[in-house]
Amino acid sequence: MDALVPPAMAQKAEQLGVTKARMPFAKLFVLAVLAGAFIALGALFSTVAMTGAGGWPFGVVRLVGGVTFSLGLILVVIAGAELFTGNNLIIMAWASRKVSGLQLLRNWGIVYLGNLVGALVIAGLAFVAEQHRFGADRVGALALSTATAKATLPFWTALARGVLCNVLVCLAVWLCLSARSTADKILAIVGPVAAFVAAGFEHSVANMYALPFALLVKAAAPPAFWTSIGQSAADYPGLTVEHVVVGNLLPVTLGNLVGGALFVGLVYWFVYLRGAPKPPA
Repeated sequence: MDALVPPAMAQKAEQLGVTKARMPFAKLFVLAVLAGAFIALGALFSTVAMTGAGGWPFGVVRLVGGVTFSLGLILVVIAGAELFTGNNLIIMAWASRKVSGLQLLRNWGIVYLGNLVGALVIAGLAFVAEQHRFGADRVGALALSTATAKATLPFWTALARGVLCNVLVCLAVWLCLSARSTADKILAIVGPVAAFVAAGFEHSVANMYALPFALLVKAAAPPAFWTSIGQSAADYPGLTVEHVVVGNLLPVTLGNLVGGALFVGLVYWFVYLRGAPKPPA
């Protein structure tokens, strides 16, 4: 069957925004926890896939990481879950005055908290499962170096990478609105998601897993792990709770909001929904 065209996609996004904004708390929160867990699983998969690939060209390694990370958004869209970054598109229903500002913020707040819970659960389970010991401890070493680089980004760099990330994530969600089959949705997701990971952009929910997981490794990995990688916890001074929250999650979350809500949601609302005639009562 033919895919939906952009004007119909915009109407669908608006309708979905109304439904999401009015969802009961318990249902919304549980679906948000699932989304956080799904994105965390995609990030875990990506880390494993890139471990030990140092002999490959840089771009190829990043591409592999991006394609494997796509698992997270595929699970969110196909299995059904509520993701903060994707839900930035609810701004379209708000701009059409079908959702109040309070309803919009309620959804974003509940979903953000649920995503955090889901990501933290997977981070804890992955650590207990000794995921960091895989690949002769190289998975843990890569997790530490990646998280340290994220936690020590300059504020404006992290914010800009957050903007660019969620432009691509929301474009992936936007493209899914045109799809009429599971295969369509998967194909629509992989390209934009692989692009943002390969380019090194910053996703707040993925970081809710990657950064706490690395903090757990730094704080509680056994001496054998440090001996194996030839380092110690002291070699990662920038990996602290303060750097994680203030140096990464705060600017990245703000950047994700700007990229998704302003650069995608409001742009498509302006093009396809602004001034559209209201249906008869």
